[in-house]
This record gives sequence, C-alpha cells and structure tokens, in this order.
Amino acid sequence: MKILRILFFSWFILASVSCSTVELTGRKQLNLIPETEMIAMSFSQYDEFLKSHERSRDTEAVAMVKRVGGRIAQAVEEYFREKGMSGRLKDYHWEFNLVESPEVNAWCMPGGKVVVYTGLLPVAKNDTGLAVVLGHEIAHAIARHGNERMSQQLMAQLGGMALSEALRNKPQETRQLWMTAFGVGAQYGVLLPYSRLQESEADHLGLIFMALAGYDPHAALTFWERMAAASQGTKPPEFMSTHPSDRTRIQNIRKLLPEVIRKYYKPST
Repeated sequence: MKILRILFFSWFILASVSCSTVELTGRKQLNLIPETEMIAMSFSQYDEFLKSHERSRDTEAVAMVKRVGGRIAQAVEEYFREKGMSGRLKDYHWEFNLVESPEVNAWCMPGGKVVVYTGLLPVAKNDTGLAVVLGHEIAHAIARHGNERMSQQLMAQLGGMALSEALRNKPQETRQLWMTAFGVGAQYGVLLPYSRLQESEADHLGLIFMALAGYDPHAALTFWERMAAASQGTKPPEFMSTHPSDRTRIQNIRKLLPEVIRKYYKPST
C-alpha cells in the first residue's frame, strides 16, 4: 500500500508540472515529452512506415490527397499566423502520402506527417469528404494529442519513463505505444475517457480547419453517416471505444456547425 501511495504521489507531482494547454480550446492536457522529441520520433517512424508499405500509384487519387492536405495545412498556418502563434508550427514539414491498404483509415503524426489509406477513399468520395478526415487528423497533431496519448501510456505502462529512456530500454514496447497512440491499434481501459475527449476535440477543430480551407463543413454529417454505414456491425459499444459512437459524433457536429459556419467558413472561389 505504501508503494502504491508513493507511485500515486509521484504521478500527481509529475502531472502537475507537466500540464500544457490546447491553444484553440483552452483544455489542460498532460504532456511529458518535449515536442522536439515527439517530432524527431515522428519523422523516423513515418519514414519506417513508408518503407514497409506500398504507396499508391493512382496519380489522380494521390493528387487529391496532396491537394486537399495542402489546402488544409495552408489554412492552419494562416490561422496560427493571424493569432501570432506561427512558432507553434516552426518544426512542421507537411507531407501527405496515400498507401495501398483496404483499411478505412488515415492519421497525422506530429510535425505534419500524414498518411491516407486507399480504403478510405470510397467512403470519402471526393475532396470535401477527404477534407473532413484530414481536418480531423491534422487537428490531432495540432492539439498535441499524440504527446498526450504517449504521456498517458508511458505513465500507465512504463511507469512514467522518459521517451528517450523508453526507446533505449524498451524499444519494441515503446514503438507499439507510439503506433497505438496514432490510431494503428486500440487502447481500452483507464485511458478511454481521455481518448474520447481527444476525438471530440479533433472533430471540433477539424471542422474549423476544413472551413478555413474553403470546404463546406456540412459535409462532415454525410461523411460520418457513410462511415457508420460502412462499419456497421464491426465496432465495439461506445463505452469500450476510443471514438464517440457515430450517432453521438453526428449529434455533436450538428450542434457545432452554426458557429463554425458563421465564424470560419470561407467558400473557395
């Protein structure tokens, strides 16, 4: 019992001195890992991922991914520049790749490294549908959700070990934590409430980013309806999932749309 109290107290002190704020929402988050370390590992893991996965040769689809991703990245940079926060993105080197895989998935690592799976494109259907996904995934990176997830998992599974130390002493486990944090695996248990919160936050910020890029945020409703239809019968109940249920997500997005349209939507000409 004494050991448990010591561990809890250590965790409390560490969490207290390692909190930061998501600039766009004001939410406090636990970030134990220096952003420079996160981005360095991101670039390394991204390169490894691309070496072991086949990139799409569909020139039209590849062009769509780069076009939509580029527009959203530009909108994000302009937004931060207007807010006087360009320094937050100084180490970002945007890159968008389409890989051959039947998975309906996409993700963005810290530093702007993005992968879209070809299995997502039939559900996205067009540029605007893809903008829903890329806005959401880029929002995860901008809000430092990856750092937050890795920090939570390092605390829960590796006793709060520093990322650099974890890579030296437990490289396999650390890389698995990394891939889980960025959507390659599933994480159930004590981390669930934070993960669902992150997903809802990314939905909100993603709507803002796609709106600023000139894509109609209303498309998020029909996109998530298509996702619900495509994944029917394959998802765990909401209480066991790191994502909100499709019904909850759609309801939340519907509530957010009027404000996002009014404040941020700039239709492309």
